Order: sequence, then structure tokens, then C-alpha cells
Amino acid sequence: MSSSTGLCIRWTVWMALVLLYTPETAGSKMNYHKTCICASNIISCSKMNLTDVPPELPKYTSVLDLSYNDITRLLAGWTKYKLPKLHNLLLSHNGLNFISTEAFVYVKHLRYLDLSSNSLRQLDEYIFGELDDLEVLLLYNNQISQIDRTAFSGLSSLQKLYLSQNQVSRFPLELVKDKTRLESLSLLDLSSNRIKVLPVSELHSLPAYIKNGLYFHNNTLNCDCNLYSLMAQWYMRRLNSAVDYKDEYTCVSPGPEKKILRIFELNMNMNCSTFNESGVEAYLEQKLILSCDTRHRNVSKSWMLPGNIVVSPNSNQSAMVLTDGSLEIPSIKLEDSGQYTCFAVNEFLNETVYVWVKVYNFTLSGHGETLNTAYTTLVGCLASVVLVLIYLYLTPCRCFCCPGQGKSKNHHEDSIHSSMLSATPTHEDLATKAELNRHVAFIDPKDLQGQNGKVNPNGEEELDEQVRQGKGKRKKSVADSISSVFSDTPIVV
Repeated sequence: MSSSTGLCIRWTVWMALVLLYTPETAGSKMNYHKTCICASNIISCSKMNLTDVPPELPKYTSVLDLSYNDITRLLAGWTKYKLPKLHNLLLSHNGLNFISTEAFVYVKHLRYLDLSSNSLRQLDEYIFGELDDLEVLLLYNNQISQIDRTAFSGLSSLQKLYLSQNQVSRFPLELVKDKTRLESLSLLDLSSNRIKVLPVSELHSLPAYIKNGLYFHNNTLNCDCNLYSLMAQWYMRRLNSAVDYKDEYTCVSPGPEKKILRIFELNMNMNCSTFNESGVEAYLEQKLILSCDTRHRNVSKSWMLPGNIVVSPNSNQSAMVLTDGSLEIPSIKLEDSGQYTCFAVNEFLNETVYVWVKVYNFTLSGHGETLNTAYTTLVGCLASVVLVLIYLYLTPCRCFCCPGQGKSKNHHEDSIHSSMLSATPTHEDLATKAELNRHVAFIDPKDLQGQNGKVNPNGEEELDEQVRQGKGKRKKSVADSISSVFSDTPIVV
């Protein structure tokens, strides 16, 4: 072997050793490209048998697909720096069983997060608190049984939340009820869980756009007529949540048999009354605001009054449409009763909402015409009784020298007045009262025979003469008919 040949061999070996032990500056990028598929700002690492998130992800990444791998824990340091442009993160089918509460600190601008088909068992407090821009959150097909009441706090932009196919046993009312609801939420899927009891009264009062996207079919609900009434109303309103899965809304019957029944058939199985949507009750002069409860929020709303009268902004009508689409009637009248119609229209929707209004014929204070009439009648009766008692007992005697004038000549004959008022005292009582200078003389017929309702006028002159002389008891005048007995004014002597 020549010296030149040996030198060439030594040079080749040396270069090979240099290349073998010299670190490549672009080695990380080379390995990254071998692991994932890059398409502009989309990084797809799906089905690569990864156990961790690849390090050194490009900062321009907007979509990161890590689905169908073996990443079981998402720690706080899965990315060492901020990824400000990342808005889609897919981590489904990984066997993920732990998520750090700081896992999303560097990806605050996520709008779509897929954590479905994993092994998550619980959602800790404020676990998604950093994701203010998140719009869609997929958590279906996990093993979630515990959800902290603050787990979804801070998700002010969340529109769709999928929690189906888990082991949730409590309905998360805080997500939809007033004052604590996620304002942008329009779809909440709680189907195929273990919920037994629904807050029916609270669900009744929810806006239609929330009920339209509230799914809870295939749960272990307890059958009762309130549940049937709720679902029947939703179906009548043609809400998607009730119409699309009508046959899959089931419940467990009470009793030892525990039969699975369809909710929409409870009116036959449990004799629940058929649902009739009630209207609005109002009172005279009340200020009334009718809500156009539509399935969507971004719609243009117009109203029609009873009698097919369209509400126009420049008319002299008492009703007017508010900025939120509600109809205001400042002072409602009896003739305002009837059916009010709201038309909700946009590019994709044409919905009609009917509101029945019943106006009672009295004010909100409750002094109705019927009640007022009854009250007046009662007061009138009491006043009449009081006046009669006053006439009987408190009228002063004007004849101080004739204490015996109040006595009837015939003690065995009742007067016409006493036959009409059973409550009046007897003649003996009147005589006793007369002795106390309290005397009331009633017109009393004496041995007179009635004829056609008139009193026989025999003995008129003699009676009048005795009255003028102050002697004896005054008898009924000829000119008076028997109807004069009912006069409210007694004759005082």
C-alpha cells in the first residue's frame, strides 16, 4: 500500500467520525418533519404513536392534530413558549387521564378544543379558565363523573359544549340559568349520561334559543308528568332538541318494575294530561311587555296585534316594539285581550311565535267589578241593619207626657212591619222602651180588612181626631197602601 493510499483511507475515516459526532443544527427540524406532516400552518401528528407532544413547535402553528396517539397526561410544560396563533387543538383518542390546570397558559387563543374519546374522570375548578376565546369544547366519550361548578367559568365565548357519553349524574344548571349562564352558549349536549332528575321548573323558564340546543336524551330520568309537560311544550314549539331525538327521550317508570318508557307517551302510560301552552294574564292599566321568545337571537322581529293589526313605529298605537324585539303595552285595556303574533326573520330563519293575552276586568290591586259589586251589596245590607236598629232603639221620643202611647191596643195581633222584620222586638218590649222615653210608633192596622192590597179606610176621621188631640195611638192613613210599610222613615210621635 502506497503512502498516498493510506493517507486517503485515514482522511475518509476521520471525516466519517466527524460527521458521526458533529451535532446537526437542523437535526430537530429534520426529526420533526419525519414525525409530523406539515401543510403551511397546519401540523398533523396523528397516529404517530407519540407519548408526548413534540417539542419546539413552530410559533406560526394554527392547527395542531395530536389525535390517535398515546399521550396520557397533558402537563403544564407541554409547550415551552406561547403559541399565539394556535386556535385548533385536537387531542382525541389518546387515553388522556390528566390535564393540568396550567396546561393552556400558553395557548390562550384556542377556539376549538377536542378532548373527546379519552379517559378523563373529572373536571377540576377553573381548568379551562384561561381560554377566553374558546368557542367549541368536545368532551364526549370520556368517563367524566364529577364536574366542578367553576370548571367552565371564564369561557365567555363558548358556544357549543359536548358532554355526551359520560357518567354525569348532576344537571349543570349553572351553565344555562340566569346570572350564571354562559351568555354565548347555544348548544349543550348532555345525552347518554346518568342524570335522573331535571330542574324542570328552571328549564321551563329558559329562553327558547337555549332550549333549542339543550339535549339530554338517553339518560336515566325518572318518569313524571312534569317531565312530559316540559318535553311536550318543546315539541310543540318545534325545538330541535325535542324534534330531532323524539324517540330517544326515555325515562324509568316508578315502582319495582323499572320499565323504560318513552317520555312522549307518558300521557297514555301514566295518564298525564295533554299539554296546552298557557298565555299571559294581565290586569287593567298594567304595563305589559311581551317577549318574542324565538329559537335564534340574531333575527329581525315584528309584531301583529289582535285583529291582524300590524305594529308600526310611526303610528299612534299604544303598543310599541322595543330594541330587543319585545312588545310593550304601557297601559293595557280590556279590549287588548287576544292573540299577539311575533314574526322573527333572518336570512336562514322564518319563525312565528304566538302569545295569548287575557286581560281581567279589574286592576292589579284586585278591586274587580264583580268583587266590588259583592262588597257594595254586603255593605248595603249591613248599613240597612244598622239603620233599623238605630230606628228601633235610639230614636228620641217627642211626647214626654205620653209614656203609654207605644202600646198596641191588640196585643195578639202583629203589625205589618213586625211581620216583615223578624228581628224587631215584640210589642211588650216596645212598651218597656217607651217607659224609658224611647218610643217609636209604627203604623199598625186595627181590625182592618185588606182588599186588593189596600187597607179598609173605616174610622179615618175618628183616628185623625185622636191624633190631633194627642190621645191614643195613631193608625194607618187611608191614603197609604201596604207598600208604605217598607219605607225607610218611621213615623215618630
